[in-house]
Amino acid sequence: MAAFIHKDFLLENDAASKLYHEFAASLPIIDFHCHLPPEEIAENKQWSNLSQVWLDGDHYKWRAMRSNGIDEHFITGAASDREKFNAFAATMPYLLRNPLYHWSHLELARYFGIDDLLLSPETADEVWDRTSEVLQQGLSVRQLMQQSRVEVVCTTDDPADPLEHHHRMAEDPTITTSVLPTWRPDQCFDLESAETFNAYINPLASSAGCTISDYDDLISALRCRHKVFHQMGCRLSDHGLDVFTFTDTSESQARSIFSRIRNGEPIEAPDRCRFRSAMLLEFARMDAEKGWTKQLHIGALRFNNSRMGKTLGFDSIDDRGYAAPLSRYLDTLDREQKLPKTILYNLNPRDNEMMATMIGNFQDGSTAGKIQLGSGWWFMDQKDGMERQMEALSQMGLLRRFVGMVTDSRSFLSYTRHEYFRRVLCNLLGKDIQKGLLPPDFDFIGAMIQDICYNNANAYFGFNHHEQ
Repeated sequence: MAAFIHKDFLLENDAASKLYHEFAASLPIIDFHCHLPPEEIAENKQWSNLSQVWLDGDHYKWRAMRSNGIDEHFITGAASDREKFNAFAATMPYLLRNPLYHWSHLELARYFGIDDLLLSPETADEVWDRTSEVLQQGLSVRQLMQQSRVEVVCTTDDPADPLEHHHRMAEDPTITTSVLPTWRPDQCFDLESAETFNAYINPLASSAGCTISDYDDLISALRCRHKVFHQMGCRLSDHGLDVFTFTDTSESQARSIFSRIRNGEPIEAPDRCRFRSAMLLEFARMDAEKGWTKQLHIGALRFNNSRMGKTLGFDSIDDRGYAAPLSRYLDTLDREQKLPKTILYNLNPRDNEMMATMIGNFQDGSTAGKIQLGSGWWFMDQKDGMERQMEALSQMGLLRRFVGMVTDSRSFLSYTRHEYFRRVLCNLLGKDIQKGLLPPDFDFIGAMIQDICYNNANAYFGFNHHEQ
């Protein structure tokens, strides 16, 4: 049969093909948001078989396997690697029109040269053997990054993290990809459990080399760690906010709430919201002072299946509204002239247009595209989700100022999602050229594609700046 992953995969006309192959395909990758483990990059991890690199930690695939009636034993349980792979191979024929069908075959084609067959129970043995041959030759994390032309990777790191793996990589001249930390301080305002919160504060104090007895100590410790992250090349922060709430909170209120939880007292929901609001402002001020970019990932309903606990893959899209509190938060920072560059990611596609109009309220002329509508994320990082996000941004903002795609992934094989995004983008614009909606000036449109896929991110984040 003809190859499924072929030269013009997803490219529906000659214009789209020309745009992709001449302007997008060879660009480097700046992956400014992911969940890759820094220690695996530092140690240049290798894998024994496809299941280890393909299925371990991949909750997208786990979710699909559960839907196909696969027992948890063969997903996150004690089954062998080969048994887990066979279970996924049995699921693949049922994934038609699911983005995993595209992603999985792209990964097989790009990293293992398998573009001449489709994964199924009938081809599982051949796929296993052919991928094993590649892996036995020593395929490693850094080889995958080099092969994918990855220029920058930003991991996701807690303020209490000593960053020893980042220090190790910064001193290793053999690493050609710049691997930088991202500041993710969500545990600093999670007051659901006094016991859990106080257990977290102790290692934070240790990493900052201080004691944390009161609210002012907390802010001082965080500023200390923020400076260390900056010195390590960090230029982005991130928050995963299931729902966005914001309320005006005085410093005296924040101090009182912190004192109470340090004493082990339970904190009710209104005060948890007040404390989180105060901390979100403090974190944004720190980011603005250092010229960082803040990312807000909003809208996940997590760990829905209580029987499965906090096993990955049991999350869904939330439907709570948050336009008004988000506006108040951004406006508070704008009034203070402390609003950093900010990327807003919505998980519910219903919110595309709301977010696309929200970012226009706080552009201030200091930086082109200062406030960004983030790429299609999690449940939306597929063809339809990417197209809907770009349509909303096109109609209500400036698509050409968009900083582009991220993997948001725990898998080193997922750099093909940048290829996927680039093909979707080129196809979107190629179809517009064919319809007469865009001028047939390929250098002009090609420059726009290069901006979205690489140039904008390269200029926007300032990774080459090392101010102390």
